[in-house]
Amino acid sequence: MKKADLKIVFVVPDMAGGGTEKVITLLANEYVRRGIGVGILTFAGNEYAYPLDNRVETYSAAMPSKGSLAVRLQRLIRMRQYFRQNKGCLIFSFSTIGTGFVVLSTLFMKRNMLVSERTDPQTCDHKPYRNFFYRFAKCLVCQTEDGVKCFPKSLQKKACVIGNPVSDELAGVYNGKRKKEIVTAGRLQPVKNQRMLIEAFSIFEKRYDGYTLHFFGKGPLEKELKEYAEELGIGRKVVFHGFSKRVDMEIRESSIFVLSSNYEGISNSMVEALALGLPVIATDCPIGGCRMYIEPGVNGLLVPVGDAEAMADAMGRLAGDEELAARMSANAARIRDEYSIGKIADLMLRAAEGAGNL
Repeated sequence: MKKADLKIVFVVPDMAGGGTEKVITLLANEYVRRGIGVGILTFAGNEYAYPLDNRVETYSAAMPSKGSLAVRLQRLIRMRQYFRQNKGCLIFSFSTIGTGFVVLSTLFMKRNMLVSERTDPQTCDHKPYRNFFYRFAKCLVCQTEDGVKCFPKSLQKKACVIGNPVSDELAGVYNGKRKKEIVTAGRLQPVKNQRMLIEAFSIFEKRYDGYTLHFFGKGPLEKELKEYAEELGIGRKVVFHGFSKRVDMEIRESSIFVLSSNYEGISNSMVEALALGLPVIATDCPIGGCRMYIEPGVNGLLVPVGDAEAMADAMGRLAGDEELAARMSANAARIRDEYSIGKIADLMLRAAEGAGNL
C-alpha cells in the first residue's frame, strides 16, 4: 500500500500519561513524519499528556463508562461510524478491552487489526475474553518471547516480538559528575512496588551518605508512600515530583535509575534511562522485559522481585564502584540505535501490513 493511501488508527482508552501512551505518541509522530495518515481513537477519555504532531488526527468515542451500558453502546456506535469513515485503515489496538470494542464495532466490516500486548499477559483478569477477541487480529505483537508463550497455541502462531522504542528526541547522554540522586519514574500504584524501593533506600542510605531518592509520576499511593518514608525516618530524603513530560531532562545527571516493579511488559522509563546512559537497577520481572534489555553487570543490574536487601546491595555496588557505574553507563546508551523509533516503527508496520484483511 502506498503511503498516500495508508492510514493507521491507534485504539487506546485514553492518552492521559503512561508507558503505552508514550509509545503510541512516538509511533504516531514518526508515521506522520513519513507522510502516513494517523489517527488516535480513545474510548474512555480525551486527555493527551504527551505532545503530538498537529497532523495526527484525534477522536474521542466516549468518556469513562463507569459501568453504564448506555455509554458503552454509544461508544460502539461512535466507533463504528469512525471505522466506516476510515475504511481500509490499519488498526493498531493497544488495549485488551479496546480490542473487544474494535471487534464489536466492526462486525460485518473488513478490518486489518494488529493487537499490541502491553503488559505481562499472565496478569490479565479476563483471559477468556482477551483470547476470544485477540483471535480476530491478524497479528499479535508481544514485548518478549516469554510473553508469547503465555498465550494459547492458536495465538502464538500469529505472534511476533517487538520491543519498545527510544525517542530520537531523548536528551543526550550526560558525561559529567553525577548528582547523588537515585531516581525512578512511573505511576504510583501497587504493581510498581515503590514501597519496596523506599525500604531498600532506607537500608542503602545508612551505608552511603548524601543520597536522595526521587519519584517522577503520580498515582493513588503517593500519600501512603510519603507516610512510609516518614515512618522509616527518611522523609526528608525522599522527593515526589509528580508527572513530568520530560523526565529525561530531569534525571539525566542522576547517579542511579531504579525500577522496582512486581511485573512489567517492558518499562518505558527503564528503556529511556538506559538510553540516557544511566546506571540502571531493575527487578527481574516475569516475562523478561527487563532481561531483554539488561545484561547483568554489563549495562545494568537485575535483582529478584520484592527483595529490598538485594536492591539495597545493588545500589551500594554502584555507589561504591564509580568505574563499574561508568562502564555500565557507556554500554547502556548503545540501545539508542538498536531500539530507535525508526526501527521499531518499521517492524510494527511490517507486521501489520503482512496481515491482510478479515
